[in-house]
Amino acid sequence: MSLSNFKFFLIILLAAIGSVTIGCTMTSPRPAPAPPSSPAPLPSPPAPSKPETAVIPETPKEPEERPGPRAMASLQMTEQGRELLKRKKVDDAIRVLERAVSLNPGNGQNYYYLAEAWLQKGNISQAEEFNSLAGTYLEGNQNWMLKVEEQKKRIKKSFLAPQ
Repeated sequence: MSLSNFKFFLIILLAAIGSVTIGCTMTSPRPAPAPPSSPAPLPSPPAPSKPETAVIPETPKEPEERPGPRAMASLQMTEQGRELLKRKKVDDAIRVLERAVSLNPGNGQNYYYLAEAWLQKGNISQAEEFNSLAGTYLEGNQNWMLKVEEQKKRIKKSFLAPQ
């Protein structure tokens, strides 16, 4: 066999091996899915029903917010003012509680303690004013409202008492 015949034979052999290898790696096409034997029945219309009342979903609750730095400072001053009142340092308590109100005017406890301080000082009109504000801001808190009402009675009693 001559060299050119050998090369020709080798090329044919390699081509045959290549086609066999490629044929093995190719996948045969999958058959198409068979069409359904019968069409699916259409759904029947719903039966008439009684009119229903509208359901109103609950309002999602807001996540509780953490108090900001001003509110936190105000709460600390509220506690400091309360302690000063316990130690009968009324003027100091008033100064601290007024600062607490300026930082967080929505904290009704500050007004309650200010009413208490003015009551201890004997200034009934100031005590009444701050007691009223305490009632406004603490309206939703039943425990505090009991304290506010009790304080209001003590203020009225002081007003009626002989000076």
